[in-house]
Amino acid sequence: MKLDQIHLEAKLFKGFADQSRLLILSALSSDGSKTVTEIVTKTKLSQPNVSAHLACLFECGLIKKARKGREIFYEINSQEVLEIIRIAKKILKKNSKEIFRCTNY
Repeated sequence: MKLDQIHLEAKLFKGFADQSRLLILSALSSDGSKTVTEIVTKTKLSQPNVSAHLACLFECGLIKKARKGREIFYEINSQEVLEIIRIAKKILKKNSKEIFRCTNY
Protein backbone atom coordinates (compact mmCIF):
# COMPACT_ATOMS: atom_id res chain seq x y z
CA MET A 1 0.00 0.00 0.00
CA LYS A 2 1.29 3.45 -0.86
CA LEU A 3 2.25 5.83 1.92
CA ASP A 4 0.17 8.63 0.33
CA GLN A 5 -2.94 6.43 0.57
CA ILE A 6 -2.23 5.59 4.22
CA HIS A 7 -1.77 9.31 4.95
CA LEU A 8 -5.17 10.09 3.39
CA GLU A 9 -6.84 7.25 5.31
CA ALA A 10 -5.35 8.54 8.58
CA LYS A 11 -6.67 12.03 7.80
CA LEU A 12 -10.13 10.58 7.17
CA PHE A 13 -10.15 8.83 10.52
CA LYS A 14 -8.96 12.01 12.25
CA GLY A 15 -12.25 13.51 11.10
CA PHE A 16 -14.04 10.88 13.16
CA ALA A 17 -11.56 11.01 16.07
CA ASP A 18 -13.04 13.98 17.91
CA GLN A 19 -15.93 13.59 20.37
CA SER A 20 -17.60 16.83 19.29
CA ARG A 21 -17.45 15.87 15.61
CA LEU A 22 -18.88 12.44 16.43
CA LEU A 23 -21.71 14.08 18.37
CA ILE A 24 -22.45 16.32 15.40
CA LEU A 25 -22.35 13.41 12.94
CA SER A 26 -24.65 11.48 15.25
CA ALA A 27 -27.06 14.42 15.39
CA LEU A 28 -27.02 14.65 11.61
CA SER A 29 -27.51 10.91 11.13
CA SER A 30 -31.13 11.08 12.28
CA ASP A 31 -34.07 13.13 11.04
CA GLY A 32 -32.38 14.72 8.03
CA SER A 33 -30.64 18.07 7.66
CA LYS A 34 -30.31 20.50 10.54
CA THR A 35 -29.36 24.10 11.22
CA VAL A 36 -26.54 25.08 13.57
CA THR A 37 -29.15 25.96 16.21
CA GLU A 38 -30.75 22.53 15.94
CA ILE A 39 -27.35 20.84 16.19
CA VAL A 40 -26.43 22.95 19.24
CA THR A 41 -29.72 21.98 20.91
CA LYS A 42 -29.30 18.29 20.12
CA THR A 43 -25.60 18.01 21.09
CA LYS A 44 -25.51 20.51 23.99
CA LEU A 45 -22.25 21.89 22.52
CA SER A 46 -21.64 25.63 22.29
CA GLN A 47 -22.51 27.41 19.06
CA PRO A 48 -18.89 28.43 18.32
CA ASN A 49 -17.74 24.85 18.93
CA VAL A 50 -20.41 23.42 16.61
CA SER A 51 -19.63 25.99 13.92
CA ALA A 52 -15.90 25.23 14.05
CA HIS A 53 -16.46 21.48 13.80
CA LEU A 54 -19.04 21.87 11.03
CA ALA A 55 -16.46 23.86 9.06
CA CYS A 56 -13.94 21.04 9.56
CA LEU A 57 -16.42 18.32 8.57
CA PHE A 58 -17.51 20.34 5.53
CA GLU A 59 -13.95 21.07 4.42
CA CYS A 60 -13.15 17.35 4.62
CA GLY A 61 -16.25 16.46 2.58
CA LEU A 62 -17.98 14.47 5.31
CA ILE A 63 -20.99 16.80 5.38
CA LYS A 64 -22.66 19.15 2.93
CA LYS A 65 -24.63 22.33 3.40
CA ALA A 66 -27.45 24.07 1.63
CA ARG A 67 -28.85 27.56 2.10
CA LYS A 68 -32.63 27.80 2.44
CA GLY A 69 -33.63 31.41 2.87
CA ARG A 70 -31.59 32.88 5.70
CA GLU A 71 -30.60 29.54 7.20
CA ILE A 72 -27.95 27.01 6.30
CA PHE A 73 -28.82 23.35 6.69
CA TYR A 74 -26.18 20.69 7.20
CA GLU A 75 -26.39 17.00 6.43
CA ILE A 76 -24.13 14.00 6.05
CA ASN A 77 -22.63 13.95 2.58
CA SER A 78 -22.94 10.25 1.75
CA GLN A 79 -24.28 6.90 2.83
CA GLU A 80 -20.68 5.73 3.20
CA VAL A 81 -20.14 8.14 6.11
CA LEU A 82 -23.22 6.67 7.78
CA GLU A 83 -21.91 3.19 7.03
CA ILE A 84 -18.57 3.95 8.74
CA ILE A 85 -20.46 5.12 11.83
CA ARG A 86 -22.67 2.01 11.75
CA ILE A 87 -19.66 -0.29 11.42
CA ALA A 88 -17.84 1.53 14.25
CA LYS A 89 -20.85 0.99 16.51
CA LYS A 90 -20.86 -2.70 15.57
CA ILE A 91 -17.15 -2.99 16.43
CA LEU A 92 -17.77 -1.19 19.74
CA LYS A 93 -20.62 -3.51 20.61
CA LYS A 94 -18.32 -6.47 20.06
CA ASN A 95 -15.15 -5.03 21.66
CA SER A 96 -16.29 -2.26 24.02
CA LYS A 97 -14.56 -3.65 27.13
CA GLU A 98 -11.22 -3.97 25.36
CA ILE A 99 -11.48 -0.55 23.77
CA PHE A 100 -12.46 1.02 27.11
CA ARG A 101 -9.42 -0.55 28.81
CA CYS A 102 -7.02 0.33 25.98
CA THR A 103 -4.33 2.72 27.16
CA ASN A 104 -2.60 3.16 23.80
CA TYR A 105 -5.06 5.77 22.50
